[in-house]
Amino acid sequence: MLAAMPDSAPSPLSVGGTSPRDGGDACPGTLRLHRADDGALARVRVPGGVLSPDRADALLTVAGRFGDGELHLTSRGNVQLRGLDAECGGGPAELLGAAGLLPSAAHERARNIVASPLAGLDGSPSVGGWLSELDGLVCGSPAAAALSGRFLFALDSGRGDVDALGADVTLIVEDDDCLLRVGAADEVFRLPSADGPRAALLAAEAFLRAARDSGAWRVKDLPEDVRAALVRTVGATAGPTAHRPRPRTARGPAPGPVTAPGTSTPTTATTPPAAAAAAAPPATATVTAISVGVPLGRLAPAQWRLLTETARRYGNELRLTPWRGIIVPGPFGESGSSGRSGPAAEALDTLAAAGLITGPDSPWTGVGACIGHPGCAKSLSDVRAEAGAAVGPVGRLPVYWSGCERRCGHPHGEWIDVVVTPDGHRISHVRGEHRAPRAAVRNDPAALAAAVAAARA
Repeated sequence: MLAAMPDSAPSPLSVGGTSPRDGGDACPGTLRLHRADDGALARVRVPGGVLSPDRADALLTVAGRFGDGELHLTSRGNVQLRGLDAECGGGPAELLGAAGLLPSAAHERARNIVASPLAGLDGSPSVGGWLSELDGLVCGSPAAAALSGRFLFALDSGRGDVDALGADVTLIVEDDDCLLRVGAADEVFRLPSADGPRAALLAAEAFLRAARDSGAWRVKDLPEDVRAALVRTVGATAGPTAHRPRPRTARGPAPGPVTAPGTSTPTTATTPPAAAAAAAPPATATVTAISVGVPLGRLAPAQWRLLTETARRYGNELRLTPWRGIIVPGPFGESGSSGRSGPAAEALDTLAAAGLITGPDSPWTGVGACIGHPGCAKSLSDVRAEAGAAVGPVGRLPVYWSGCERRCGHPHGEWIDVVVTPDGHRISHVRGEHRAPRAAVRNDPAALAAAVAAARA
């Protein structure tokens, strides 16, 4: 029987691997629940964030039957179900397994794979083949069952978006080949594209061997000399070496229409402003997808149903992004050069009326927060309410609110970090591994909102 324990507990179905770190890996899954103040929590891995409408329906059914009814997007494009009854038994796993969301009990927490959400839609190559193959290889490897629930694979279409997320093993499209990166190393290895998924799995298995003595959960946790040796080991069997620094800024698709290549500049946050300004879009554009943001990553049942219905009507697929957004592939047909007419505009207007972010001018753009109080006992305040009270003009930088020093689910790259302290709030500007001097702000809503707005600008 599944049950929520003080931290988390393994299901008797979870066989085939143990965490290399002493004490075990308490990262939650579908078979290993975590007890929070608002009930048990399940984290459902969705490799690449790709969901069919039928699987999206199954998630909603589990959330409504066993939890609080809402669905929460994570910073890895997965789904969390909260407020689960500690006595729910195997009900959630049975329903999710029947929907194909639980292909291996032993590997369910190891299926951490992010992928460029616009791959194949905005002119960048598709990574769907890589995704299916890598997921199958991970689930078929007895050794991979020992990977921590925190270990992360990334499949980058060449845009640099998920390469910037700090994954443990990254594959990057490069012409007809691919590049393999281990951790944050600037050194990458070139190999044929068809060999990429197996090379990624072998790199993960090599990490497990390297981590036996150190107890590391992730590549970055390894001692420096062990990490360097791991990179050399992978390189010895991978391919020629190249130098390619990991991108420092991880930005996802901007809300709005996504257009096909050659028709107009794609509406994405990673499009350089100068390039966007210089482009001269034609009178019409083919909209291949629409992109929406989800305020604080929390979706009510009606919003989830609307997204699922939209997917069924157009492309029959949803892609959850690591930036707590959702891509609905089309085709949506031709529209004006801005993409704001025709079927795409109709769909976006309907989603906006439901409270989702459909354009870059929304005050919720770039605003994120952990679950906060009352859902988390460690949080010092209701940070989601504080974030909502402080929304204002759209800032240049994303902002993330954390109820304690753990900063669960924080973004990567460059962002504004707001952390609750016993005396108020601490605000700092984060650039990768570097953090600017921190400013302390007292518990005054107006002063806090002004300070956050100034930092984001």
